[in-house]
Amino acid sequence: MRMQGRDVPPWDRIAPGDCRMELTGTLNSELVHYLDLNTREIQLTASNMANIDTPGYRAVGMDFEAEMKQAMKSIDAGTTLHNPQVKQVDGLIVRPDGNDVSMDRESLNLAEAQLRFKVGVALVKNQFAGILNVIHADAK
Repeated sequence: MRMQGRDVPPWDRIAPGDCRMELTGTLNSELVHYLDLNTREIQLTASNMANIDTPGYRAVGMDFEAEMKQAMKSIDAGTTLHNPQVKQVDGLIVRPDGNDVSMDRESLNLAEAQLRFKVGVALVKNQFAGILNVIHADAK
């Protein structure tokens, strides 16, 4: 098909309202949000670590599990995803300068978030490897 003197690729020839194959779905949306939440948690942990010597600084964090459950409900319902709720962490020992950041706690949080992120990336790679296998199935 030619349009204004140029070839139109086959994927642009579909009329509005026609069905298109969708390579992404609910699982992909959940994985993307899983990775986004992990990234946010890593950012919060890095911020806490960077402020370990800031007088009066209080550690912040989020409840990853609760945020992921909320995200999955929103994705399933087709509603808008909300930003994760960041809260001041309760129950930490406050030093005389008013700072409550613990490098041990933050290091553990960072290790957990990095592990979850690696798992998420592996799942995304696996999902797209499956799509590539389907695409190349005719070639075999």
